[in-house]
Amino acid sequence: MRSLRLLLALVLVAAITGATVAAASAGPVAPSAWTTFDYNAQRTGVGPSDTGVTAAALGSLRRTVVRLPGTVDSAAVALTNVRVRGARHDIAIVTTSYGRTLALNLANGRILWQFAPASVRSLQGGPQITTAAPVLDPSLAYVYVTSPDGYVHKLRVASGRPVWSTRVTAAPAREKLAGSLNLADGELIVVTGGYYGDVPTYQGHVVTIDPATGVITHVFNTLCSNIKRLIEPPTRCRASDSAIWGRPGSVVVPGTGDILVATGNGPFNGRTAWGDSVLELSPALRLLRHWTPVDQVQLNADDKDLGSTEPALLPTHGGVQFAVQGGKQGVLNLLDINRLASSRGSGGSRTGGSLQTIAGPGATDIYSQPAVWRAPGGRVYVFVTSNSGTAAYALTAARRLRVAWQNGQAGTSPVVAGGLLYVYNQLQGVLNVYNPANGHLYRALPAAPGHWNSPIVLAGTIVLPVGDDNAHLRTGELFIYHLPRR
Repeated sequence: MRSLRLLLALVLVAAITGATVAAASAGPVAPSAWTTFDYNAQRTGVGPSDTGVTAAALGSLRRTVVRLPGTVDSAAVALTNVRVRGARHDIAIVTTSYGRTLALNLANGRILWQFAPASVRSLQGGPQITTAAPVLDPSLAYVYVTSPDGYVHKLRVASGRPVWSTRVTAAPAREKLAGSLNLADGELIVVTGGYYGDVPTYQGHVVTIDPATGVITHVFNTLCSNIKRLIEPPTRCRASDSAIWGRPGSVVVPGTGDILVATGNGPFNGRTAWGDSVLELSPALRLLRHWTPVDQVQLNADDKDLGSTEPALLPTHGGVQFAVQGGKQGVLNLLDINRLASSRGSGGSRTGGSLQTIAGPGATDIYSQPAVWRAPGGRVYVFVTSNSGTAAYALTAARRLRVAWQNGQAGTSPVVAGGLLYVYNQLQGVLNVYNPANGHLYRALPAAPGHWNSPIVLAGTIVLPVGDDNAHLRTGELFIYHLPRR
């Protein structure tokens, strides 16, 4: 356990500085692998420092448009030089909104294998969907994926064949697998939210699974948190909502392995109900601390989910572990993770305590996950997007955020890779590539409109799914931009 936690800390340092690290302990993770949403378990959004794609090379990229049997309203994972169907390939793996998982050849977009759960035919065209991005096993031999019938599946990378399938919700028609899968400290981390309209009864919850066996090891319910198992609503818990639906699903704190999640609209009482709160859980899913805004009741009444995004971890500064929390209110809250309120005693009902509150880009709902990047000179930037703009916030010596640059370009979850900032403008259907330090636009790569989709960059290739899961289509597209030699 300690060695895995040390590994988490090393990976976070590497991600923030733009370096790449080969994982030990749990098996080799090649530098040419993008294994999870936002690149690492801490969700920094900072990938390899060398991707092969430079600012000068952007103009020479070639584009391949791949037709898919479904919409991928999330992000891909990818790895190079892996054996699939008996031959070596560079591949991307994606999951469509109705649960089809595909392995694609990055050189030409050809589908190498496809996994389709039995529920696909009955769910296609309906409102029951998933938007969770997959996560690769540290061995790179397996990938974990979701399907909207409430199951998580372990698949073989070489063939797409399932190893096990585990149900993580007793109410899949009301509890959505929206947030991406995560893997840390030897456990697979799954979260649940609700569907558009918040049809009761459902409870957002966190589940950890033993990756080897598929057995559920721990459950934390954000409502009726005294119940430590999957709830069959409403028979065991009449409270509803408090979804965990931000794009990352969960965020892992380096060093401790603690898990951070933010919840959406729902009741809060500081004992068993934790709506509109940032929660810090131990690896065994024991609630340790929380941060709840002083206006939580109003946020709930106004449908201003705090948990439309998840906490963004900043590097420690002077011994302080900072995090930035957005939300549908359109503001950013700077938090000191080590000074969140205790979940026990009088601390459970305590609200407030942020270090700073600052307007987000465009002062509108924030649905994207921020990216956190340490520039070569040491300055820390937080990149945040909304439907109204893209902004970079710098962390000052006074432990406050200030706007470094901003523009009016919409965006989904940004990523930094190879020293470039990638922001997909889902409204205009272009992938904007910036200088992260000053916001200079190097190039706008043509794509197509989308929703929550976000790019990854690996080994001379950019992979961007497009499309909107709310359209309930059975087809979709994915864009691959690659250097001429690929």
